[in-house]
Amino acid sequence: MEPVKIKENLYQIPVTDWNVRDFHGYSVYNGTTYNAYLSLGEKNTLFDTAKKGFSEEFFGMISKIIEPKDIDYIVVNHAEPDHSGLLTEAVEKIKPEKIFLSSACQKAIIDHYHKTDWPFEIVKDGQEFSIGSRTVHFLETRMLHWPDSCFSYLKEDEILISSDAFGHHWASSGRYDDEVDNAELMRHSKKYFANILLPYAPMAEKLLSKVASMNLSIKMICPDHGVMWRKDPVSIINKYKEWSSKDLSLKGKKATIFYDTMWHSTEKMADSIFDGLKSKGFDVDIMNIRVNHRSDIMTQILDSSVVVAGSPTLNNGIMPTVSDMLCYMRGLKPSGKIGGCFGSYGWSGEAVKEISEYMTKAGLKLLDEQLKIKYVPSNEDLVLCKEYGIKLADKFESTIQGE
Repeated sequence: MEPVKIKENLYQIPVTDWNVRDFHGYSVYNGTTYNAYLSLGEKNTLFDTAKKGFSEEFFGMISKIIEPKDIDYIVVNHAEPDHSGLLTEAVEKIKPEKIFLSSACQKAIIDHYHKTDWPFEIVKDGQEFSIGSRTVHFLETRMLHWPDSCFSYLKEDEILISSDAFGHHWASSGRYDDEVDNAELMRHSKKYFANILLPYAPMAEKLLSKVASMNLSIKMICPDHGVMWRKDPVSIINKYKEWSSKDLSLKGKKATIFYDTMWHSTEKMADSIFDGLKSKGFDVDIMNIRVNHRSDIMTQILDSSVVVAGSPTLNNGIMPTVSDMLCYMRGLKPSGKIGGCFGSYGWSGEAVKEISEYMTKAGLKLLDEQLKIKYVPSNEDLVLCKEYGIKLADKFESTIQGE
């Protein structure tokens, strides 16, 4: 792989991981990149590193630009090991004069690598430091998505090195937003927000307001995953505003139904609930958990106003696949949406109650009625399922009118 010259004396070091397919339970079916950045000048400065296991590629690219030992500073924007995994080796090769990072990041780095004798230089939120012809404006972005997360803004270039924000898991030959398909780019970006940043949406909203109040001119955004935004960096900023907004929960007539089924009874129920929502003008995605990954379901849930979960009762509880999805969703907290629960059963029927408990903890506003049908639904039962979909749509309407 080759380094990417962004502009004079500024490079991206893009380590491409073509083979990764799972990232903390998130399906990464197109791989990802671990991007670092290198500024040359009076003080040659490396921004972040890459994941452990990619030493040869990482330092090989740097060596095509400069000898690692000639780097003066390292800036650590985030301690997560996919960006700091080569930091120990980098410190050994570079022997930096200073390692710039926030106090929260210093604590995280010490907890990860147990090095207390590195030349740490603590930088506060809003503080600036010179690296020669460039000035770095340091921004703490706590809980976007770790307590230590930070941005580095290169003032003279009007370039934002944004760590995990504005990124996406996508390995491609393109390095910029104008070198890849825009629809595909936004699909990966939406999935990234839904599965990583959604729990911290309120923090994201506040951060975006803070950055806006600073009147920073941003000509390019350089994230630590995926392509760089040079053609239209405002587009991803606007998408983050949309995805982090409290209004997104009940923004429009979109619904997601997810379920598992044993003998197709719960599946039939899902199809009829679909019909009910559809009859009320909803755009509905119906997703069998057996053939849709949890992270793809969450991507659809992100901008859905209604979320409906179904499971047959198995061993006095819910199907393991549904439990997995609900546990995952609960952690991501898609709060404020309208929720519904359904399922077939044989003799006990506890599944629907368990689903409702998970969904309540995830912050959804549940329809009071829970839908259970014994064994195989009759035609009359399927009419009730369609009516349940209509009731969910009506609850959505009454909720937005009440607000």
